[in-house]
Amino acid sequence: MIHLREIALSAPSPGQPESERYPFAVPAVAALRETPLVFDAPVTFLVGENGSGKSAILEGLACAVGSTAIAGEDPRRDPTLAAARALGDRLRLTWGARSRRGFFLRAEDFFGFAKYISALRAGLEQDLAALDAEDGPDTYGRRLARGTFQREIGLLRQTDATLNQTSHGESFLELIQRRFIPRGLYLLDEPEAPLSPVRVLALLTLLAQMTGEGESQFVIATHSPLLMAFPGATIYSLDGGAARRVAWGDLEHVALTRDFLNEPEAFLRRLGD
Repeated sequence: MIHLREIALSAPSPGQPESERYPFAVPAVAALRETPLVFDAPVTFLVGENGSGKSAILEGLACAVGSTAIAGEDPRRDPTLAAARALGDRLRLTWGARSRRGFFLRAEDFFGFAKYISALRAGLEQDLAALDAEDGPDTYGRRLARGTFQREIGLLRQTDATLNQTSHGESFLELIQRRFIPRGLYLLDEPEAPLSPVRVLALLTLLAQMTGEGESQFVIATHSPLLMAFPGATIYSLDGGAARRVAWGDLEHVALTRDFLNEPEAFLRRLGD
């Protein structure tokens, strides 16, 4: 299902950042004023070299949509997303069916998420121990507070076990699965980062389930030729400025990977040049 149909960049209003500043100076971002980004498939990939604008557009979109971040700070308050919020204020969204479900996930946020959950659980366990150590009768209010602590600690223990007792790839996929809600808009920035090739294939299966019966939409920034092979996906290359549609077989990522696998010795001989 296509929830978000199009995004475009509007001209700055009085008081808004000028176009010479980041991220508006990034060619792929600036090009959105003349060439809106059209979404006509349940899965859309943004590809390109580092610095091409993939993450800038995805982060700005997350702020414009009001997405929830499941492994990081709220995009409305995250200090690393100040520029993205400025971009989000100028993005014009065209909806097919407005969805407030879904989430925003950056791979780099996930690596610190496990530590955050462990620290949060440990803090609540200390608070519960302090409550139990207090003198006085076991009143209704005290029992109510204890029950609240115990429920929250139980949920955090489940998440903590998922994140810290399995590999990064396994816990990353499970986190996505556990937070999946049908008919949502999901924004993922380089989700392949913690995944082995086998786990990337598992993510492809997950995408098929979520976009099929789950009626959800994905916009994904990626470097992974495996992930970009998702059937029926729209692929936009941001290299060179305005986003342009590219077939999977014509991607430089695919051609370079194929050439290397066919003749790795030819590439490796040049390492000293």
